[in-house]
Amino acid sequence: MSEEPGAGEERRPGEERRLGGGRRAGEEGFLREPDPAKLRRMESRPVVEIIGVPMDLGGNRRGVDMGPSGIRYSGLVAKLSEIGFRVKDRGNIRVADLDEGLATHSYRKVDPERMFRGPRAHNVKEIVRACEELATVVADIARAGNIPLVLGGDHSMAMGTLAGLARAGKRPGVIWIDAHGDINTPETTPSGNVHGMPFAVALGLAREPFPAGLRGTTSGEHGVLLGLRDVDPGERDNIKKAGVTALTMSDIDRLGMGPAMEKAIAIAGKGDGIHLSLDMDALDPDEAPGVGTPVRGGLTYREAQLAMEMLAASGKLRSVEIAEVNPILDESNRTAALAVELVASALGETIL
Repeated sequence: MSEEPGAGEERRPGEERRLGGGRRAGEEGFLREPDPAKLRRMESRPVVEIIGVPMDLGGNRRGVDMGPSGIRYSGLVAKLSEIGFRVKDRGNIRVADLDEGLATHSYRKVDPERMFRGPRAHNVKEIVRACEELATVVADIARAGNIPLVLGGDHSMAMGTLAGLARAGKRPGVIWIDAHGDINTPETTPSGNVHGMPFAVALGLAREPFPAGLRGTTSGEHGVLLGLRDVDPGERDNIKKAGVTALTMSDIDRLGMGPAMEKAIAIAGKGDGIHLSLDMDALDPDEAPGVGTPVRGGLTYREAQLAMEMLAASGKLRSVEIAEVNPILDESNRTAALAVELVASALGETIL
């Protein structure tokens, strides 16, 4: 749990601490008598281990580095504990700020990456370093049999999450829920923004400047892109090359979210469990305004909840990442609060 026992005090997971020295239930100062059934349920489940990735180097709008803080502030740990999980928060991966070390009286030097007319991947050196660090932490969590829950931060972090799972001997199917394909390569990208490339890296489509340790960590055969509605021309070819199944918003409109998710789970479930990579811009901006690249016509609140509920019911979900929460662009932290709700549903919270 996130709260540690006091000095010299031992406490079972989920047990509340007494105040004022050993008073019994019902006396003033006692928080709550532990529920034995809840304790047994918590101890039978894997621990949810949280890692924050405060990175905004992959896009061109600042503020998404505050996403992990916004999600935590919205009561993530309390919610996961409430639905019966032990939780360990490992804190944040260190990510250098773009302006770190820049003197206030100086001009920024021209970034050669942004001038070069060949393959482009802006800020790739620090993004790769952070993803390698993330991969090490995720691998450690997965080897222990626990559930990695990665909080972003821009979606370029997904390269590190999937690499970490692969290093732990896991090659899950991937359900990538996003308004965008995130499957550009440095050769096809119109912008050079790395948050539009992580799925291409993980699928092995993108090569240099991404290192071999981050490439080819999942299979297109077991990959699903869901909620698409803004796809670059080069990404259309890359989706076909990778063999990824694409379920656009048009498909969801025709099929309904239930059948669309049934198809997604059937495909991704053939891997070593399922990894959920959820970009909050998959939801309609009316539901999730705090994202850097909003696109109209996205998932409704109930469509998103149904997708999470079906993932939980499948029993195949092994890891989760939440990307692109930007508190600067949000309204009263609505998007972060919604992210907490969706994580809870994906991990088993139900209406009844």
